[in-house]
Amino acid sequence: MGVLMFAVGTRGSDLRELQKISHDSRSAITVPDFTDLAGVQEQLQSSVEAVVVDVTPETPTDTVDTGKKDVVFLLDGSDGTRNGFPAMRDFVERVVEKLNVGPNNDRVSVVQYSRDPEVNFYLNTYTTKEDVVDSVRGLNHRGGSPLNTGAALRYVRDNVFTNSSGSRRLQGVPQMLILLNGGKSFDNVDTPASALKQQGIFVIGIGSRNSDRSELQKISHEPSYALSVPEFTDLPGVQEQLSTVLSTVRVRGTPMTPTVTAERKPPGKDVVFLLDGSDGTRRGFPAMRDFVQKAVEKLSVDDNKDRMGVLMFAVGTRGSDLRELQKISHDSRSAITVPDFTDLAGVQEQLQSSVEAVVVDVTPETPTDTVDTGKKDVVFLLDGSDGTRNGFPAMRDFVERVVEKLNVGPNNDRVSVVQYSRDPEVNFYLNTYTTKEDVVDSVRGLNHRGGSPLNTGAALRYVRDNVFTNSSGSRRLQGVPQMLILLNGGKSFDNVDTPASALKQQGIFVIGIGSRNSDRSELQKISHEPSYALSVPEFTDLPGVQEQLSTVLSTVRVRGTPMTPTVTAERKPPGKDVVFLLDGSDGTRRGFPAMRDFVQKAVEKLSVDDNKDRIGVLMFAVGTRGSDLRELQKISHDSRSAITVPDFTDLAGVQEQLQSSVEAVVVDVTPETPTDTVDTGKKDVVFLLDGSDGTRNGFPAMRDFVERVVEKLNVGPNNDRVSVVQYSRDPEVNFYLNTYTTKEDVVDSVRGLNHRGGSPLNTGAALRYVRDNVFTNSSGSRRLQGVPQMLILLNGGKSFDNVDTPASALKQQGIFVIGIGSRNSDRSELQKISHEPSYALSVPEFTDLPGVQEQLSTVLSTVRVRGTPMTPTVTGKKVTDFYTPMSLQHAH
Repeated sequence: MGVLMFAVGTRGSDLRELQKISHDSRSAITVPDFTDLAGVQEQLQSSVEAVVVDVTPETPTDTVDTGKKDVVFLLDGSDGTRNGFPAMRDFVERVVEKLNVGPNNDRVSVVQYSRDPEVNFYLNTYTTKEDVVDSVRGLNHRGGSPLNTGAALRYVRDNVFTNSSGSRRLQGVPQMLILLNGGKSFDNVDTPASALKQQGIFVIGIGSRNSDRSELQKISHEPSYALSVPEFTDLPGVQEQLSTVLSTVRVRGTPMTPTVTAERKPPGKDVVFLLDGSDGTRRGFPAMRDFVQKAVEKLSVDDNKDRMGVLMFAVGTRGSDLRELQKISHDSRSAITVPDFTDLAGVQEQLQSSVEAVVVDVTPETPTDTVDTGKKDVVFLLDGSDGTRNGFPAMRDFVERVVEKLNVGPNNDRVSVVQYSRDPEVNFYLNTYTTKEDVVDSVRGLNHRGGSPLNTGAALRYVRDNVFTNSSGSRRLQGVPQMLILLNGGKSFDNVDTPASALKQQGIFVIGIGSRNSDRSELQKISHEPSYALSVPEFTDLPGVQEQLSTVLSTVRVRGTPMTPTVTAERKPPGKDVVFLLDGSDGTRRGFPAMRDFVQKAVEKLSVDDNKDRIGVLMFAVGTRGSDLRELQKISHDSRSAITVPDFTDLAGVQEQLQSSVEAVVVDVTPETPTDTVDTGKKDVVFLLDGSDGTRNGFPAMRDFVERVVEKLNVGPNNDRVSVVQYSRDPEVNFYLNTYTTKEDVVDSVRGLNHRGGSPLNTGAALRYVRDNVFTNSSGSRRLQGVPQMLILLNGGKSFDNVDTPASALKQQGIFVIGIGSRNSDRSELQKISHEPSYALSVPEFTDLPGVQEQLSTVLSTVRVRGTPMTPTVTGKKVTDFYTPMSLQHAH
């Protein structure tokens, strides 16, 4: 790619000269005065985008696939839409019914918002129309105020239209956002609406009589795509219009409309602004500077994307040597002098630009090894418990004042806010907002959560595991200083020692600020050093520590190198190669379909990819009544591994036997590599609790039952791990498998569980959720290391959605499920969900749960014993390069 020249001039410029300079005569733009530059911002942006789109058109993988689309519904769930929400829900259902839903066809997501957005399900949560429709029918109105449409648009762009959430934007699949809105936004929608269009997301806005028409037109792809109805009950009237628009998007497909095209990830671009700094532009220069700033905000600046080349400035006072300054400067005209350094504010913007340019280009050859002290990641952890209700406005103001002094930007300072009481809740992540304005807006909109008890330990652990991470915007591994500012108003109910120590080990610099109700020694333990534990009589006195905090912040900048980050490499087990050798002779013609089904079932139990299981050779011989048994025994790696069936249609009957044999060999193989064997001395246990309206009275008994089971476990990071998830319409994790490392902490958290309530009861969605979000490596599951995985479901009613597919998926993944129900549960449903029908236990009422404690203990010990092969007679062969996934270890 060559240098593409865009020239922008004023009425005093020579247009022909500008045209000669530009890469294309049409790229020469003029404005009456530099103060009018804002008017051509869009034009210039479009030109730049057009160039990017046209680069290397020969790559067909970057074309738009018009046979499928990703559709996200963004629903106004604020107080103002309470009456209209059922009609909105029905409308979404009708639209979905007309889509061709499937993983390789149309994908659907639903997000509801009021003050904050909340994802009901992502683009990759459901793969069938039936599941999507079931979930849509189960949507409940959230309520809340104010209505922040701008924040919601920003949120879907950053968190839903992403690869990890199922978006196929980078593969060229059209991206659509359908907004159903019932009121004027409290925050500004301009920037996020523009950002969605730039990203190629096609937006249709549908409003009611209370919506702001002009706002909807700004948000929509074109003003004509802003549809409206008097009431939401009139939505069927725009169904036809919407279908027309949807088909238009399909037909358009081509990159002529950048908002519908698949954005091809260009390799980045180097943009240099060459500014006329002559005397003639003195009056217009501030406007030029603002223009550059706005243009820069549209770029994605990092080492692998866009870089800025900004002319370097040397700044001196009246005592400086001007010639020397000119030599130092990038260009002699870039040497700036001020009467005195107290007048530097006048060139702050220019100086800042220089600093930013240097930071980006400094030692590019070792970016990950150097600490960049010109930027930092700052997380505020706010005590939002019942005890801080009166002081919360002062805490919020304090955070705003601190942020105002930061240099917020994607390549400068990043900010996150988390509020906590019994559980933590992220208000926004380090990569949610990229401008100071957006951060401040969000901070001003913070509402006090309330709740008890105050679990500071759990909150510290949570921010370490979920906020100071690469995916949440932390740049710890790139050497950027990490800071946690804790505002706390009381003694923690749980223990803070281990999580505080873990933060320090990870190189996170913690400052604790407490009020008179805080525990001073606790804050000192949490803080980087005891002297960094600051305190105020009341939160209204926080301005008094602003100065102290600034000093500490500058200290961190100077320090540069935080404690060396510990990066633990997870050892991936080697996997195994399995080959099926099938008799394809004339004699097996009739039985071949059954053989094929047998292989398919076996393969579904494997984790097949280049680094895991491959289908290769391990000698087990299976024959029918027409086979020669001696021949089968010779072929087998062990004579006892020769199995016969009357007919190939009876293969299902030996599936379990063969599975057990494979496990036996694999478990005993290569005893010198203990990490690849099944460790039966530990397990990962997840409790899935029905927290719907129907279990309100029984919930205390459920909680006590969980506590008693946990008391019998050997809890520890290298022993048993425990997680609790509660669900009704949607699931909610109370804590993950890696949240707590001691029995004391787990029991404390269980005792603090509160009943959620809600309806309908979507057990299928909850099972799917725990499989995808809790039985995972990042959430503490050790399934890939061979540790037994257990799910204990306590359920009090029939599921509103279907449980078959998610129950089957859990079993395929090797997760051992025990279902415990009450008289209102559906017995056959519990038996489907459970590992075997006999593992579906039941009680008349949840208060009778102690009666199944013994049965559960027996099942738990069975799982422990099972961990070893059930057919030891087949062991003894040493086979290298073997690893058994949990799906095999617990298939029987």
